[in-house]
Amino acid sequence: MFNLLVKAKKYLPHIIVVVVLLFFIAMCDLLLPRLMAGLINNGINKSNTDYILRSGFQMIGISLFAVICNIVSGYYASVASMGFGRDLRSEAFSKITYFSLQQTDQYGTSSLITRTSSDVREMQSLLESGLNAVISVPLHMIGGIVMALSMDTSLAWIIIASMPILIAVIIINILWVRPLFVTMREKLDSVSRVLREVLSGVRVIRAFNTTDLENERFNQTNLAYTRANRTSRYRMALLNPVTTIVTSGATVAVYWFGQFRIEAGVMSAGDIMAFSQYVLQILGAVLGLQMIFNGIPSAIVASRRLNEVLITSPSLTDPANPQTPQAGIHGEVRFENVTFHYPGAEKPVLDNISFEARPGETTAIIGGTGSGKSTLVSLIPRLYDIQGGTIYVNRLDITKMTQHELRRRIGFVTQKAQLFTGSVAENIRFGNTGVPDREVIEAADVSQATEFIDEMKDGYQSFVSQNASNLSGGQKQRLSIARAIAIKPEIYIFDDSFSAVDFTTESALREALRTVTQNAAVIIVAQRVSTIIDADRIIVLDSGKCVGQGRHEELMRTCGVYREIVHSQLREEEIA
Repeated sequence: MFNLLVKAKKYLPHIIVVVVLLFFIAMCDLLLPRLMAGLINNGINKSNTDYILRSGFQMIGISLFAVICNIVSGYYASVASMGFGRDLRSEAFSKITYFSLQQTDQYGTSSLITRTSSDVREMQSLLESGLNAVISVPLHMIGGIVMALSMDTSLAWIIIASMPILIAVIIINILWVRPLFVTMREKLDSVSRVLREVLSGVRVIRAFNTTDLENERFNQTNLAYTRANRTSRYRMALLNPVTTIVTSGATVAVYWFGQFRIEAGVMSAGDIMAFSQYVLQILGAVLGLQMIFNGIPSAIVASRRLNEVLITSPSLTDPANPQTPQAGIHGEVRFENVTFHYPGAEKPVLDNISFEARPGETTAIIGGTGSGKSTLVSLIPRLYDIQGGTIYVNRLDITKMTQHELRRRIGFVTQKAQLFTGSVAENIRFGNTGVPDREVIEAADVSQATEFIDEMKDGYQSFVSQNASNLSGGQKQRLSIARAIAIKPEIYIFDDSFSAVDFTTESALREALRTVTQNAAVIIVAQRVSTIIDADRIIVLDSGKCVGQGRHEELMRTCGVYREIVHSQLREEEIA
């Protein structure tokens, strides 16, 4: 936790201002009871109007000064805590964006969202309340004890008797409540996960008429979180009355035994009033400490979870001495005995894969479900690191160049079209915000997206909603293809990117693509044989192994797996 709080050092000037102002506020709080005692003893009891007015104005002035200090300290404390939270969120987000897909899956999307939002808020609150704990609480406690003892030491036993009880309550609170905060965080992750699944899969849920089942699943998860939260609050609530009873009992004890001190002529009524105020300040400081300690368990859990993200080094790293491909070489991809498996998998997803994709040619990858097609093309932009073999781009091992240098050469159209909130033009320019309007339109023309874009109310400035819910699957795919075309890459990767468009549109799209990919390598993952039948090279995968490689005619003669796929999709006259 402390290593995270150290990150707030850039706000040290703000923190110093808060510390100074809290000191002034504490001094004002300690001074006011003494002035009140003097007002009662020397002003009211002696009917001294001048003394009453003078003391009254002094108290008003001190109170106004304390109010101003409170406002200013609150402002600077907010600046420090909110800035600290912003920096933590930025650092966590920056770290997450460099995680490999394996690391993202390891934490879980919902957990990462909770860590960068809810957990950061806990650290913000800890910093803000921690300033009060470090400065205000000790000053009120120590100052109150000194001021109270300076007035009368015989009543000190009231303070001595009260504080051990309150300290015991704090210790019990920490030991009894803290474990529940760990459970609460885990349950909150589960709530976020289920909510994310339900919202992203709402169409499937409605199509299969399982709304009631999903409601029940969410309610069960939500109820588990509620129970953990309720139990922690219940335990805290059981202890709170103890502190109230101790505080109220101490106040009553001061007045009860104070009357005997007044009768003995040792103390005055004003002194008793001031003494009771100091006792309340001392016990109030202890209660403030309890409230802070109530938040510490949650903050400790949040800091541990957040720190796990911040100290995790991305598994995909750039080389210490990066290289760049030789000038004049572009659009070449070569796999050389590549093997890859996911963590914990019993066998490789891809086993000893070798092939080459050349510029100006189309390389197609086909195979049954689970054969490793999407995984294979994900290795080219180095979304995962391989366990064996080498992948070359432009005759250079991809691990010897920076990830930015590698990926700027690749136009990747993913299997699931992912667009972002903003305009149509902004989505097409996503890979390069400097693409001029003319090239945006050209990219849309090639991807066959111009027709539906022109029909939209604001054309290229039309708004794309969250998850592109206002577009059809085919429209999203075509905009994704336009986004890849707009950056004019050396290597095009289409991961089953034509599945949502009809045959007529696909034919026109593929024909238009030939004009912009003449000097680039094109790699297509496809389920439909008709999409890749004219490819220069077809890679056939089966259970992660390359079982065939060549043109359509050659594979029909030599590869049984390919023949089965073709015969399952095409009629005999179409094959011929």
